[in-house]
Amino acid sequence: MEQAVADLGTILSVWAHPDDETFLAGGVMGLAREQGQRVVCVSATAGEHGTNDPVTWPPERLGRVRRQESAAAMRILGVEDHRWLDFEDGTLAGVDPEVGVARVAELLDEVGPDTVLTFGADGMTFHPDHRTIHAWVTEAWRRRGRGPGVLCAAVEARFLRRHGALLETWGVYMSDERPVGVPADDLALHLPLDDAGLDRKLAALRAMPSQIEPSLEVLTLEQFRAVNAEEAFASA
Repeated sequence: MEQAVADLGTILSVWAHPDDETFLAGGVMGLAREQGQRVVCVSATAGEHGTNDPVTWPPERLGRVRRQESAAAMRILGVEDHRWLDFEDGTLAGVDPEVGVARVAELLDEVGPDTVLTFGADGMTFHPDHRTIHAWVTEAWRRRGRGPGVLCAAVEARFLRRHGALLETWGVYMSDERPVGVPADDLALHLPLDDAGLDRKLAALRAMPSQIEPSLEVLTLEQFRAVNAEEAFASA
């Protein structure tokens, strides 16, 4: 799998909230950095509304903490170039699409990636912010002549059959819709993480306690490890 990741070249990793990138691409990014590849990670928002307890965690406080947590996670993954677009969490679907597309197009021009990692059309969890990022990235990519490869986070079919009930217990989905598993042979990249890669990814996730501690209230460590042990991407 080292060669498959090496073949991605320079990576631009574009997501909605800090922790999206680590859940969905932490293994890929960590391995790419280990191999000396350039990785630029982008968060459109600080995830400042990402709590069920806004009294304890008002947006200004949570946004500040999540930026700090994200910096710690990026250090563990070895990602030295992490950028923020500074949109408000939860509002991306209401942003003028031309504004969002332009911001992504600027990144494509500046970074010149070989590969872009981002959400698929379902946003993995059907979160409106996630789905909007997919729309911005793919439109900017089209306008720039479809130069780099765009890989969209997906769920491998056997993984979904094996862990679907656990994902329901975790409560990750934001609507009544559910993802469709992609057969392994149809994936552009399927990365089952080895022990070292998974340990690094989980350490990065644990560096973001504001988001991870609620998950560990419903999942055991073994279950949390299982649902984060693979990363899969389909080509746009």
